[in-house]
Amino acid sequence: MSINNEVERLLTVAIGREAEAYRFYNDVAKRVKDAGVRQVFAELAEEERKHEELLWRVKGDATLPFKIAMPKDLKLAESVELPELKADMKPADAIALAMKKELLAAEFYRDLAAASTDLEFKGLCENLSNMELNHKQRLENIYVHVGYPEAW
Repeated sequence: MSINNEVERLLTVAIGREAEAYRFYNDVAKRVKDAGVRQVFAELAEEERKHEELLWRVKGDATLPFKIAMPKDLKLAESVELPELKADMKPADAIALAMKKELLAAEFYRDLAAASTDLEFKGLCENLSNMELNHKQRLENIYVHVGYPEAW
């Protein structure tokens, strides 16, 4: 199976977005003072780097399996305000910022999928959205523990 031009362009955009997310999380990990927040953002940066590598492999070989299941959505990111990035962020604010970024990325790909009539392109967009939703879910679980310690 060959990659059509539209899918190839989307993969190029997705690779760029993953690289951008890596730089963002890596930068935050270097700037924040809280060691726990630093570790979470360093781990997120590494995940984004791995996603970028995966997308390069998919772009180079369209026969590679690429199916990411949609996770259970807690909808926490939708209910919190987008905090400003600061070096002295509270852990809950840092996680909220990351949740919002992952939500926006998932919505970007979901909107592309909804607008497409090409099944290959639509499927790729849905998988990319699910990839971002998996990050969001992980962050929402962390947020519950950091933002609402009384809940556990």
